[in-house]
Formats: sequence, C-alpha cells, structure tokens
Amino acid sequence: MRFLLSILLVTTLFSCVSDKKEADLLIKNGSIYTVNADFDMADAVAIKDGKIIEVGRKPELELKYSFKEVYNAKGQTVLPGLYDGHAHLYNLGVSMQQVDLSGTVSYADVIDRVVAFQKEKGASYIRGRGWDQNDWEVKEFPNNKLLDSLFPDTPVALTRIDGHAMIANTKALELAGITPKTKVVGGSILLEKDAANNPKLTGLLIDSPMGLVKDTYPSESEAYIRNALKDAEEKCLALGLTTINDAGLNKNVIDVISAMQQEGSLKMKVYAMISNTSENLDHYLNTGIVKTDRLHVRSVKVYADGALGSRGAAMKHSYSDASNHFGAMITSQGELKSLANRIEAAGYQMNTHAIGDSANVAVIRAYKEAIVDSKDMRWKIEHAQVLSKEDFNAFSKNIIPSIQPTHATSDMYWAEDRVGSERIKGAYAYKTLLDQSGMVVLGTDFPVEKVNPMHTFYAAVARKDLKNSPKNGYRMEEALTREETLKGMTIWTAYSNFEENEKGSIEAGKFADFTILDRDILKITQDSIPVTKVIATFINGDCVYLRE
Repeated sequence: MRFLLSILLVTTLFSCVSDKKEADLLIKNGSIYTVNADFDMADAVAIKDGKIIEVGRKPELELKYSFKEVYNAKGQTVLPGLYDGHAHLYNLGVSMQQVDLSGTVSYADVIDRVVAFQKEKGASYIRGRGWDQNDWEVKEFPNNKLLDSLFPDTPVALTRIDGHAMIANTKALELAGITPKTKVVGGSILLEKDAANNPKLTGLLIDSPMGLVKDTYPSESEAYIRNALKDAEEKCLALGLTTINDAGLNKNVIDVISAMQQEGSLKMKVYAMISNTSENLDHYLNTGIVKTDRLHVRSVKVYADGALGSRGAAMKHSYSDASNHFGAMITSQGELKSLANRIEAAGYQMNTHAIGDSANVAVIRAYKEAIVDSKDMRWKIEHAQVLSKEDFNAFSKNIIPSIQPTHATSDMYWAEDRVGSERIKGAYAYKTLLDQSGMVVLGTDFPVEKVNPMHTFYAAVARKDLKNSPKNGYRMEEALTREETLKGMTIWTAYSNFEENEKGSIEAGKFADFTILDRDILKITQDSIPVTKVIATFINGDCVYLRE
C-alpha cells in the first residue's frame, strides 16, 4: 500500500511539473513598484517573448511556470523602465564626439579645453557644447577675439549648454556668410563697434542665426551617426533609461536608428519628435505614423522661442535685467497656427518648445484653435517654463506640460534676475501644472542637463541641486511627491506618447522594461536619492546593462 502511494505521489509531482507553462525569465525577490492604477507592490514578475505575462508573488509564479532564466533581485527596487520625457539622445552622442565644455568655470577654461581637444584630434572643424556664462565669475557673453588669434584658419563653433547661443570664430562666420549686415528672423547677431565706429561681429549668435553656421558643418556619415548613437545609448542604459523622447530628429538619423534597432545593435527605445523642417514634414506627415516595438514616430518638435539663460525666451514684458529687451519668437503666431492645423490634419502630435510667458500663450492659442473639435490629441508644451497666472488653466490631458525639474535647480540662482519677483511665481511651477493637467511628463533635456534620471527625481521632490542647496528647497510649494515623480517618469510619459497600453507600468501584456536600483527612492532620505545606483536595466526582457 505504501509502495502504491509512493508511486501515485511521484506521478502527481511529475504531472505538476509537466503542466507548468513555459516562460523565458523570472525576476524574483524584488521590491516591485508596478505603477498600475492602484500603485500595487509585487515581488516577482514572469516574462515571455519580451513581454510580461504575470505579476505577483514568487511562490505562485514558480509553481505555475517553468523558467529558462531567473534573476534574483535580492530585495532591490524594481521600477518600470524609466523614460526621459524630453532629451536629445543623438545630440548627446554628437557632444561626446566634440569638445565637452560643461562645467567650465570661465571663458579661459573654455579656451583651454578647445586647445587641448584640437591638440589631440586635429579636427578640420572644431565644435563644442556646454558652456554657460552664468557659471562664470564674469557672467558675460564672450567674444571671438581669442578664438580668432588661436584658430585663424580653422572654423570653431562652440554652443551654449542650452543650445540657444553660440560663439563662432571669424572663419566659421565667413563660411556661413554672416556679416554685420546679415538679418535673420527669430534671433540675433551680436555686434560691437570697431575703432572707426563701424559695426563689427562679436561671434555671438542667438537662436536662428546659429542655423547658418550649422549648415556649414561637415556632413555626418552613417558611421558617425552610428558611433554617436552607440556612445549615447551606453551612457543612458547604465543610468536605467529604457525609452528616450528625442526632441528633434531629422529623417537621416531616424533611418539609422531604425536600421540599428532592427539589426539589434541599438536596444534603446526612441520616441522620435521630427524636427520642424519642410523635408521632414513633407515625408512623415504624408507617410503617417511609424511604429515598431522600439521606434515610434508620430510627433513634430517646434521651437516657439529661445532660452531664458541667453535672454532669447519671448516675454510679454521686458526682461527685468535687460531694459526694453523682450526676447524673440523663433516661430511666429501665424506660423504656429498654420503648423498646428497641418499637423492635426495628419494625425500627428505637436510638441512645442516654449520658455517665456509670451511664447507659452502663443502656443496655447495655436493648440486650442487646432484641436477644438478633436479628442485625445495629447499635444505637449515642452518646458512650459514661465507662465502668467491666467494661462495655467489651459493645461489638460490634451495640452500636457513636459517639464525638466533640474532646469529649476540649475536656473534658480539667476532666474529671478531675468523675470523679477512677481513673474518668478509662474516659473518652474511644476505642482501647479500638475494640478491643472492631471499629469506631467518629466525629463532632463540632456545634454543641456546631466543624463542621470535620479537627478530628475531629486530635483522634483527636494527642489535642490546636487550641492543640497538651498537648505529648505527652492519654492517647495511647487515640489512633487515621490509617487507623482515616478509616474511622471513612467506611466504619464507613456500616456503622453500614446504608449500607456504597452509601457510605463509593470502589468501583464506590457513590454518587459525594468530599471533595478540599489535602494528604494520612494522611501530613503531625500539627500540619498542622487547617489542611487542602477543595478540592472532590462528592455523587452533582455538585460542590456548589469552593474559589475
């Protein structure tokens, strides 16, 4: 009898094993934030064919499935794969091929880096990015005299950190055909008087005139584009990012991204905003939405104005620190309306850079007119940086604010000088924007800011920079909660991309994108957030980064 019972028990056990469903990967023993509608927690997730098939508890999943691989999270924090809701993946890669001018403490420091770069590289055209005169002891724009003396025959173009100002030497200006008489709408060419009291170029360009110089850059080969994308991807994956909303790409770069993704050499997912050029618009608005499991092209990036740091942001009233200066619109109100109507008719999304209060209201007007009879458009205002009190109520799930918390903590030292004590109340107003719209999209705008999404999280909840300043946070009434911040880096950005059914939370049926951290950013002390490390990054169930 005992022998018969033993046979029956063994048979039953083998039967249970054979009844198990096959799966590719089990992530177990994690502190898993699903970011589903109820913000539920779990400790295990099962993956098959790149997608999540079940989320729950480890014992139940182990009984139900047979796994090819197991990842033991050992109590680590598991988040949905993090988005950067506004960044420049390709530009980051390009900047990694150029002179890195971020963190320079003076114009002399800039020059030293350029000289060292050229000594090593011997470039035929010297390009660099990252300087910010607000970080210098002498907070003034530079001129090109020293560049001319050092590089009389080699063109040099050095872009400000925000991408809205450039210092170019005479050789670069000559190649671009820029003279003291050159006029360009949507920006300015800074001049000074020479010894004979005649206008003379300083080399400083703000916004639109920069395009004349960029048009003379050496053409970027496919090999160059591939190298730039791979360099940028490596940095992003190590920091836990799985999807980048790239705010402004041309067709040639998008084509390379698509090819690399299809051949498996680029794992990163990209939500591509096409740059507002006639070539891009004519192609994509006629072709329609492009969608794969890694590439999504359905939006147009438009620039309404410039940046606050270079006083290019379009303001309703004069800058507080520059009498009778209002900044400038890059795209006029009429052009915004025309573009909005064309983009809406094509079923695309319009995502518009707007910094100043005048630019923001111009964009709001264009959006409201274009989408008045439409539903579920999810158009975005990128940055939504300075707003008048009466304009906040325009935001909704159809006009979504896409904001960058580290801009607030970078700009807080000088922003009030630009706009004054009253207008600053409507600047970097992230909580107010959230209350009006019901969601916010969070990003970094890298390479303008650092890539690290933990800096985004910290700036949003603590409103401090990496020096833990100010002690009590910057205008804490505009801080976000940790849960709101995580949603802004996951499910809300997914929603803004029309991707909420496939990404942004850890739920069955969605892609298996995860970011695994060495600590719980929703519970640790605030000042520990910036030093949080990424342990692993998964995209479609594949481990694309593992910390050694």
